[in-house]
Amino acid sequence: MKKSEFLTLLQAAYRQWEAVLDQIGPARMDLPGVAGHWSIKDIVAHLTGWQRRLIARLQAALRNEPEPPPHWPAHLQAEDDINAWLYESNRGRSTRDVLDESHKVFQQTLAAVAGLPENVKIERIEPKYDVVWVGGERFAPGEFFYHFQGDHEPDVRAWLARVETL
Repeated sequence: MKKSEFLTLLQAAYRQWEAVLDQIGPARMDLPGVAGHWSIKDIVAHLTGWQRRLIARLQAALRNEPEPPPHWPAHLQAEDDINAWLYESNRGRSTRDVLDESHKVFQQTLAAVAGLPENVKIERIEPKYDVVWVGGERFAPGEFFYHFQGDHEPDVRAWLARVETL
């Protein structure tokens, strides 16, 4: 796949993401119960936190720099512990702030992919899962969308069906 095609796929995935958020609407972003006790805002913050980490690593690889430390405490290693930290560190933020950060991180994702060499190796691992290779390491710039679609979208759709009937 060419880099330009991959950028187009990322932009299309972002438009689909925005359509989901538009369907939910701002008034329902803080309602709990989407995935356990998490709200949509919590899911957005969770996805953005992991994407922020991926993009920092990709940007460092593009600059031939060592991998930067994570933005969460270094002693956290288990995914569940990191997710709990992401939840706690974001739950008091406004929905607008969380959505703005998510948009900013997506723009950083596009900029990082646009900054890749034209001949970058982009590999399709699964029907909707693409990785780019930088310095012998693979990165999934679309992880935000892949993770949402595979792990959170079914919960979001089920929750949305429940709240729309209230």
